[in-house]
Amino acid sequence: MRRLATRGAAGDVGEVAAPAADSSDCARVRSLSPWRLIDLCATWNTGVCFPSTAWSRASSGVARQGLNEAEELSSAWEAHLEPLKAPRPQGLGSRERGLVLRMARQQPPPWVHAAFLLFFLSLGGAIEIPMDPSIQNELTQPPTITKQSVKDHIVDPRDNILIECEAKGNPAPSFHWTRNSRFFNIAKDPRVSMRRRSGTLVIDFRSGGRPEEYEGEYQCFARNKFGTALSNRIRLQVSKSPLWPKENLDPVVVQEGAPLTLQCNPPPGLPSPVIFWMSSSMEPITQDKRVSQGHNGDLYFSNVMLQDMQTDYSCNARFHFTHTIQQKNPFTLKVLTNHPYNDSSLRNHPDMYSARGVAERTPSFMYPQGTSSSQMVLRGMDLLLECIASGVPTPDIAWYKKGGDLPSDKAKFENFNKALRITNVSEEDSGEYFCLASNKMGSIRHTISVRVKAAPYWLDEPKNLILAPGEDGRLVCRANGNPKPTVQWMVNGEPLQSAPPNPNREVAGDTIIFRDTQISSRAVYQCNTSNEHGYLLANAFVSVLDVPPRMLSPRNQFIRVILYNRTRLDCPFFGSPIPTLRWFKNGQGSNLDGGNYHVYENGSLEIKMIRKEDQGIYTCVATNILGKAENQVRLEVKDPTRIYRMPEDQVVKRGTTVQLECRVKHDPSLKLTVSWLKDDEPLYIGNRMKKEDDSLTIFGVAERDQGSYTCVASTELDQDLAKAYLTVLADQATPTNRLAALPKGRPDRPRDLELTDLAERSVRLTWIPGDDNNSPITDYVVQFEEDQFQPGVWHDHSKFPGSVNSAILQLSPYVNYQFRVIAVNEVGSSHPSLPSERYRTSGAPPESNPSDVKGEGTRKNNMEITWTPMNATSAFGPNLRYIVKWRRRETRETWNNVTVWGSRYVVGQTPVYVPYEIRVQAENDFGKAPEPDTVIGYSGEDYPRAAPTEVKIRVLNSTAISLQWNRVYSDTVQGQLREYRAYYWRESSLLKNLWVSQKRQQASFPGDRPRGVVSRLFPYSNYKLEMVVVNGRGDGPRSETKEFTTPEGVPSAPRRFRVRQPNLETINLEWDHPEHPNGILIGYTLKYVAFNGTKVGKQMVENFSPNQTKFSMQRADPVSRYRFTLSARTQVGSGEAVTEESPAPPNEATPTAAYTNNQADIATQGWFIGLMCAIALLVLILLIVCFIKRSRGGKYPVREKKDVPLGPEDPKEEDGSFDYSDEDNKPLQGSQTSLDGTIKQQESDDSLVDYGEGGEGQFNEDGSFIGQYTVKKDKEETEGNESSEATSPVNAIYSLA
Repeated sequence: MRRLATRGAAGDVGEVAAPAADSSDCARVRSLSPWRLIDLCATWNTGVCFPSTAWSRASSGVARQGLNEAEELSSAWEAHLEPLKAPRPQGLGSRERGLVLRMARQQPPPWVHAAFLLFFLSLGGAIEIPMDPSIQNELTQPPTITKQSVKDHIVDPRDNILIECEAKGNPAPSFHWTRNSRFFNIAKDPRVSMRRRSGTLVIDFRSGGRPEEYEGEYQCFARNKFGTALSNRIRLQVSKSPLWPKENLDPVVVQEGAPLTLQCNPPPGLPSPVIFWMSSSMEPITQDKRVSQGHNGDLYFSNVMLQDMQTDYSCNARFHFTHTIQQKNPFTLKVLTNHPYNDSSLRNHPDMYSARGVAERTPSFMYPQGTSSSQMVLRGMDLLLECIASGVPTPDIAWYKKGGDLPSDKAKFENFNKALRITNVSEEDSGEYFCLASNKMGSIRHTISVRVKAAPYWLDEPKNLILAPGEDGRLVCRANGNPKPTVQWMVNGEPLQSAPPNPNREVAGDTIIFRDTQISSRAVYQCNTSNEHGYLLANAFVSVLDVPPRMLSPRNQFIRVILYNRTRLDCPFFGSPIPTLRWFKNGQGSNLDGGNYHVYENGSLEIKMIRKEDQGIYTCVATNILGKAENQVRLEVKDPTRIYRMPEDQVVKRGTTVQLECRVKHDPSLKLTVSWLKDDEPLYIGNRMKKEDDSLTIFGVAERDQGSYTCVASTELDQDLAKAYLTVLADQATPTNRLAALPKGRPDRPRDLELTDLAERSVRLTWIPGDDNNSPITDYVVQFEEDQFQPGVWHDHSKFPGSVNSAILQLSPYVNYQFRVIAVNEVGSSHPSLPSERYRTSGAPPESNPSDVKGEGTRKNNMEITWTPMNATSAFGPNLRYIVKWRRRETRETWNNVTVWGSRYVVGQTPVYVPYEIRVQAENDFGKAPEPDTVIGYSGEDYPRAAPTEVKIRVLNSTAISLQWNRVYSDTVQGQLREYRAYYWRESSLLKNLWVSQKRQQASFPGDRPRGVVSRLFPYSNYKLEMVVVNGRGDGPRSETKEFTTPEGVPSAPRRFRVRQPNLETINLEWDHPEHPNGILIGYTLKYVAFNGTKVGKQMVENFSPNQTKFSMQRADPVSRYRFTLSARTQVGSGEAVTEESPAPPNEATPTAAYTNNQADIATQGWFIGLMCAIALLVLILLIVCFIKRSRGGKYPVREKKDVPLGPEDPKEEDGSFDYSDEDNKPLQGSQTSLDGTIKQQESDDSLVDYGEGGEGQFNEDGSFIGQYTVKKDKEETEGNESSEATSPVNAIYSLA
């Protein structure tokens, strides 16, 4: 039977008439003393107010009702409230009980808002006045800036100017502005106004005026009688989009293959315009790694080709605020070439440049100039590095960082790898970056030194300070930057040095300390921290409150709780200085604290376990020097809800009736609701089911009724659960074998265990077997548990056949045994039986000693002796302990000994790594175990004192060396010699400009040996090597550094081997140089072979120069495919090869291998060729017969459509019209026939006009284009009512005949 029952209490702390409120209404107040915190509220969630994480430091009440903690607390709440949780009662078996909260949801009363909002002081930077009118009218607040415009404020000249400044305070603040550090008199300018209840400036230009006249630096001041707050200095600028200067551009003459830069030089706009290049017909310029636009807007040609002359090039500037595009006069190119014909077939030629007679050139940088440059970037901004190179062929660009890797999470490549962008730059991104431009003629490098500076950023931003009279506090303003920013303090907008002296205030650099504050100390302080890259300005006010105690919750609350649960009563209050709070019960007695009661620092009263006698009226009293206030809470204790008869697991046949019981006991004053779940989902009670108060009945059980059923008994305060599983058996035919027909299951548990024949070292255990559930029992497993060493843990004792139910068990001395039995059949194991009664055997001295004795040093001057402790069955008596003995092995001194109750002992003040003899003997109160064996241990090791000498290196091949050294003396090892170790690193490559990693690697040579081999080296490299000796403590000193050079080796495989097939006749191959040349490349070897199904052609071999990375070949036939194998060569030989196959033809399906072979064979068979010829001849004869038959009908006369009726054989157009024309009158392709029969050229479907609004473009006097961005509209072609002439299909046949 499987049973599970859980219960919970919604009233751990109690049910309350107070309602739920959103958690955003919760707020806290921080006392301005650095050691005190007023925490008047906690999160109000589903009717429960939880304490904040600062509860333990709170010194005032919490604005919440006294309610239970719910199990749904987050992990953070759980960790904080762990000491407060009551243990959940557990039942027998699998019955578990938990806590569940049930609360009604209502709108929160005003006191909840008052408490929540009042105590958000100083944590959010601005003080919220509580909504409670009685408090709202009393608490004062200096001004706080809540909204302001950005520091660099750029406005559209076509709109009114808006400069935002909003603030709050009590009383409400007034506002004034400065412009360029001088008072800005708003009343004298009719265009300028200030919004009502706000400091926001509005400058209106509807009646005229120039926005440029109002540019400058503005600052807002918000003031009331308690202080003045300042906004940032707002720099107002008007957006500008100046016109392009007029200029006449001569054609640019350039030799084919030469580099070219077309400069844009856009007019300076505010903000800077977006640059893009187009032709004069507004077609975008196609960009690639040869032709691209730089970050400065210029258009760069790495090398000019003849096709670049086919268009012109115009730079366009798009201005953000005015939404206009300005177009520069276009550049036209004149390309001088040795090959005047622009043959498009040469564009795909593998060596396009040499085919056009263009000389190949090594790369050179077009931008930036020279070999090095520097760049400064501010922290948090994006770093953009750019390298644009010329050369023939077009160079590839690669980026590296000196001494490290590029930040993969922030770095990305742009503009065909010509630009490197690193986002959100930090100080670790500074350093040297270099770009490598390379083609097959060579490479060139440019180094960019990047320096990261920083505008000021906050480490500790000053926060508002709320103090009671006489308290101490401090304002901290700490910022960082590069260079280090300076800090300037101001009070109410004036420098602190010029403010009236205040004996209670002390300035210490970035901190202002207040001591013994009074009401007169209220003010707003400004911290301005700045360096050459920017500034930060923060306002923080100091407010001093003097308020007598006041209760914030309704009076005379009523709370109901469940018996034996934990509860907490809260008394939210407010006052300054912070009041103290005491609790009383039933209006008499002393302050409640201690025993079953615990009062927290914030004043909340916790009752650890509710009893019937805890019912009553509790009074809380808050007191400070200005007075006192009190409130009462009435507590009522209710009995818990319990399911005392739970539903049981049942196995029933289909079509029968089953009843699941669920009988409940609950508090009669609470309303009980019983509901059922099926498979943890609400159960639908249909017409086959009957639900009663104490049971659920199912009539005509079906297979779909199988599953788990849960009874849920709940009140408004708690609930209890109980679960059972219903198994439904399907109908079966009458079986011939009863066991074969019935379902098999695990056996039932054995029962009625009995101990007899009690002896010192044995006992007889007898049991009654349970039902085998149609599967014979094969084994019984007897387990035991003892209550001294591992109480509650069961161990296997012995195993017996399934035919017995009584056995003699051999026992150990001094063990308090308890037994249980598990039955096993082919289905599985039964549940364990109920435990037997306990039986304790008599004691005796131990018969064995602990095992796994070791002696090892954990430090250089100690030895730790450890062993595996003996278990309960080998202890044989009480008070088990161990006698530990040790002595130096060489000296044979007397034994040292100590008695230990644990499993380890540390011997101190030992020499370094000397052997010890160790013995560990067990002992109990009955005597000692036999004499133990002696174990050899060693004291702690120290680092080796000597290094290997006479290190000799012999190069074996390009990737391995042989090492030989003189071994160190044993007394210098100072421990167990683990290995000799070689540290080696690649210093450089013999190839110029090849960057190598200098990461240290190591090779280990275990044991005391004088030689070894280091392999997996890089060929053609300079290496350095050091040797050390290693013991258990670590490495010894390094040997003398040796240098060696590895010879040239074979290269690695070429990278990115690509096979492309642009058409059926040509195959193009491309590859990149090997990642590891391992020497000087002398060329590449390409082997390829044609194959068609199972047929393979002759292998062909091609050798290429080291600079060639492309190859083009003509296919021998359009059917065969090719398999290419490419390898690089050095003087040593060919390296690792890479293999690729040419792609299958586009019309080739993906058949099976057998079908492919057959298809290839059929195409070469004679009968197949003959059949194809016969079909072609038959088609030709049919065409001739058709033409002859058509010609006998003569030509049809042209007739008017409306006068002559049509015959059924007349051809008809799809639209119902009938047009006839001669072949000679057919219009040319690409032209249109006009109404009078003339041919007119078709108009272009694209024009600059399409980019203007309404189809009409606007041009300035200088030719620049200005217009709104609009979607291009299709032009409508207007034609007459006459249909256009078309060629008659009949005449076409006549012409063929």
